[in-house]
Amino acid sequence: MKHWMTAIAAGALSLAVAAPALAQSALNEILDSGVLKFGTTGDWNPMSVRDPATNSYKGFDIDVANELANDLGVEVEFVPTDWKTLVNGVVAGKYHMTGSASISPPRMKVAGFSESYIAVEIMPFTTPDLAGQFDGYDSINKPDVKVATTLGTTFEAMVREWFPDADIKVVEAPARGFQEVLAGRADVFITSNIEGSTLKAKHGVVQVPGTEPRSPTPIAMLLPQDDQVWINYVNNWVKVKQAKGFFESTKANWGL
Repeated sequence: MKHWMTAIAAGALSLAVAAPALAQSALNEILDSGVLKFGTTGDWNPMSVRDPATNSYKGFDIDVANELANDLGVEVEFVPTDWKTLVNGVVAGKYHMTGSASISPPRMKVAGFSESYIAVEIMPFTTPDLAGQFDGYDSINKPDVKVATTLGTTFEAMVREWFPDADIKVVEAPARGFQEVLAGRADVFITSNIEGSTLKAKHGVVQVPGTEPRSPTPIAMLLPQDDQVWINYVNNWVKVKQAKGFFESTKANWGL
């Protein structure tokens, strides 16, 4: 009897010792390797923009990643991803976190989020030559109106909800919904006020007449859902940087 009790106790001790090793946080991995892996799409101006000639990135998210890496005392590695695999990448451990993404119930089921540091509103856009055909959301929700959106984004879900009677055209990244409209293959796309302002300045798109912004949504960085140590670190880092004015100054630098 004593022999069996000793064996059970030893087994329990073995499991207790092994558990921390199995549950090592991304924070430990980052500090041990000296590299923060940051997933980013590179196609959301001015949050993350990839220069294909140099394979380098710039934008609000990139400044945030560099600041976080600097405070951790490590290098940052930007890992290319796209919207349809953004969540899967952080779940599978391809990167330790992502750039900014809308906080949504489907994403919350499988991934964690940092504290939010900025919010967006969503609205429909078109080209100036088509603007006269529309007056409000109902004018878009018609079978003869082509609405373009990108697969796997929160915009895709909104388009399907807002315009169920429209002709919805879904493209896969790196293609984007707004590119379909600019090319004349679609009439309307939706995006955030953040991207909309940059597209308006660069391409002259206009907000669809008679529409008001919808779905004010906080955005944050995606993190592994079961890694509370890493989530706590990033959340507290966001709070410290907010208190020091880092996010406000970075938003101002990018016209946000």
